[in-house]
Amino acid sequence: MAVNTSAEAPIPVGEVSRLIGGWIDRLGAVWVEGQITQLSRRPGAGVVFMTLRDASYDVSVGVTCYRKVFDSVADVVGEGARVVVHCKPEWYAPRGQLSLRAAEIRPVGVGELLARLEQLKKSLAREGLFAPERKKPLPFLPRLIGLVCGRASAAERDVLENARRRWPAVRFEVRNVAVQGVHAVPQVVQAVKELDAVDEVDVIVVARGGGSVEDLLPFSDEQLVRTVADCRTPVVSAIGHEPDNPLLDHVADVRASTPTDAAKRVVPDVGEEYERVRLLRDRARRCVRAFVDREERGLAQALARPSMEAPHRMIDGRAEEVTALLDRARRSLRHQLDRTDSELTHTHARVVALSPAATLERGYAVLQRADGDAVRDPGEVEAGEVLRARVSGGEFSVRVDA
Repeated sequence: MAVNTSAEAPIPVGEVSRLIGGWIDRLGAVWVEGQITQLSRRPGAGVVFMTLRDASYDVSVGVTCYRKVFDSVADVVGEGARVVVHCKPEWYAPRGQLSLRAAEIRPVGVGELLARLEQLKKSLAREGLFAPERKKPLPFLPRLIGLVCGRASAAERDVLENARRRWPAVRFEVRNVAVQGVHAVPQVVQAVKELDAVDEVDVIVVARGGGSVEDLLPFSDEQLVRTVADCRTPVVSAIGHEPDNPLLDHVADVRASTPTDAAKRVVPDVGEEYERVRLLRDRARRCVRAFVDREERGLAQALARPSMEAPHRMIDGRAEEVTALLDRARRSLRHQLDRTDSELTHTHARVVALSPAATLERGYAVLQRADGDAVRDPGEVEAGEVLRARVSGGEFSVRVDA
């Protein structure tokens, strides 16, 4: 339970240390895994001192054990070895220091390491960290390449020399880190994060030469795998040789079999690109030349047609046809007018000949009764009836005499 304190009622340092020791004692014995970074076996001493480190979280804690506990595994355990320790946390109150009292030490063998790595691989795969759709494509020609490798290592030399041999103008941003041991994971993680934060870096290469399973173990660390998965910059994994397959290969966007292969993947070969450009240029020239030749032949064929050789010939022929049709139309119209004029003259003569006025001109007269009807029969009139007589020169009244 919490201790009630205040500025007016503090508790002594010794009491705080005692309380911490009490809380730690209640933890009991635990199994702890880590890597031995320091080992002290003083001659004649009955106690062995070592430091156990967790590379993933950059945490270390001191471990003590009786010599007989360590001697049972002394042949297979040394500095850098990964071990599982059955121990009880202890609090050294005078110095305020936490340590572990080991009762049993077990080395972690290669088979056990591989089994744990396989479990971790399956767990990360279920999260989708190795999914192909997460992979980012590499740029054709990166502006700046980030390289994470050991200092003055063969991997660094292979990447730099082969990349510059392929493309002499390539630029690198190199981060030299520890590539094995307890400091490898935090340094590689920090280097990858720094390069990923540089906007000009277009691709990051993590390279290391070959080694044993234990040597390559940092590149299967969960923290490093998750860091690479979160990168916005494409990452190329070039760890070890072809048979080596750390978990970094699965999460990286591109897996290179060796550092030399990584150099070939991140930059194109200037000679190959020049040859490709030359072939494409020649192909373009042939295509353009063939197109021009084809169009020239088509133009020559078009110009050879009669309509193009003598374009006025068709117009002249049509003009003659138009002139002939125009003369024919004029003749037809003139003939039609003459015939119509003759018909009109004959009709006029017939109308004049049949006109009542013409009959009257010959001395005839028309008798009309008072209601205007013409008299056609003598029986239609009565004696003494007054009729109107129309003659060529006018009209006058007449009386019927019996």
